[in-house]
Amino acid sequence: MKAHRIFSALLFALALAPAAHAVDVKNVAFGKGREVWFVEDHTLPMISMVVSFPAGSGYDPDGKDGLAAFAADMLNEGAGKYDSTAYQTALSDRAVRLGTDTGRDEMVVSLTTLTENAPEAFRLLGLALAHARFDQSAIERVRGQILAGIEQSEEDPGTVAARGFYRAFFRKHPYAHSITGERETVAAIGQADLRAFAQSHWVKSGLKIAVAGDVDQAALKPLLNQAFGALPATVPAPVPPVGDVGAVGMHVIAMPVPQPNVVFGMVGMLRSDPDFIPAYVANYILGGGGFSSRLTDQVREKRGLTYDIDTGLVPYRRAGLVLGQVASKRESVRQAVQVIRDTMKDFAANGPTDKELADAKTYLTGSWPLAFASDEGIAAQLNVFQNENLPMDYVDTRNDLVNAVTADDVQRAAKRLYNPSKMTVVVAGSIGPQKTAPAHKR
Repeated sequence: MKAHRIFSALLFALALAPAAHAVDVKNVAFGKGREVWFVEDHTLPMISMVVSFPAGSGYDPDGKDGLAAFAADMLNEGAGKYDSTAYQTALSDRAVRLGTDTGRDEMVVSLTTLTENAPEAFRLLGLALAHARFDQSAIERVRGQILAGIEQSEEDPGTVAARGFYRAFFRKHPYAHSITGERETVAAIGQADLRAFAQSHWVKSGLKIAVAGDVDQAALKPLLNQAFGALPATVPAPVPPVGDVGAVGMHVIAMPVPQPNVVFGMVGMLRSDPDFIPAYVANYILGGGGFSSRLTDQVREKRGLTYDIDTGLVPYRRAGLVLGQVASKRESVRQAVQVIRDTMKDFAANGPTDKELADAKTYLTGSWPLAFASDEGIAAQLNVFQNENLPMDYVDTRNDLVNAVTADDVQRAAKRLYNPSKMTVVVAGSIGPQKTAPAHKR
């Protein structure tokens, strides 16, 4: 119990710490094909690590959608001599926080520990990665949890619309699959599938590690060896290339809900695209800036068609997306979608105003330090940069890149992105007759 009290107190102290501090990122040599970024910070006696593996849902085999996420959910369900209960007790007794998050390209593992418990924390992680038990009893329990989550999600129009969008947009590519899988595919996953996936994807090749906290480089290397030294050097086959994408038009998934949810999008940019930063600024102005965005102004404030609308850029390894969501009354869905199309078209044609561009830069650069307010935040951000193949000095240069964006840059990016004639729209709910209301100020 003492470890838990100390850990809670440190987290509280962390919450009261200054919003940001200097981030001096170092590269730690850890073998070919592995990348370790490290920030030394002795403010609190804690270490945070975020690590990603080539183990996202894009690697799920046909008919086994959800395998990557299922395997990730088993990471803390027993390893070596520890069954599920014993393993989780070992973590809990040392106040070690271990979590996983499965995306379409990577499985991301996060670990936070008190410095004094770091050797055991890293050892337990290494045991789970290299010697996961996959006991049948734990598999069936976790499978039940996944199936319950899928069943619950089938009643949520936002989730249904998002899943429908990915199916329509990516078609037969693995990105089209739900990350958690479908009922029948999850039911088809067996112990042998989970073991094989872990052995071929929880590997050293492509390993990206970010560490921040109370440890120096000399002490860090043996910890890394404890966690990752026993992993195989297998090189997984890459996620296949993305072919034709998009399903232009409106697609309705019938649901008996009072307020349909809409997910809309079109082809975006890879993170390596030279126009990505201008596109990032453009997205903030169009739909990423909350109440200051054009879409909020046009769809919510002037017409009262929704409470919330937003857009974002989604740069997967094999494809980029512009992705947005909105909810509206059934009789207003068509109008809301048309206003979105018109707003995109106008923005692409005319670009931003001087005030929009200045406000976007002020917010995007001013909020940047908040991402580095804690060692957990630092490790998480650095791992994102690693996965996006950004340089190690991106922490220092990013704001300069944003400030260098001109109105012409934003308009150029907007013209590339916002072509409403190529927009895929998926509605979860039902659409009533077209209803057009005049714009009004609230």
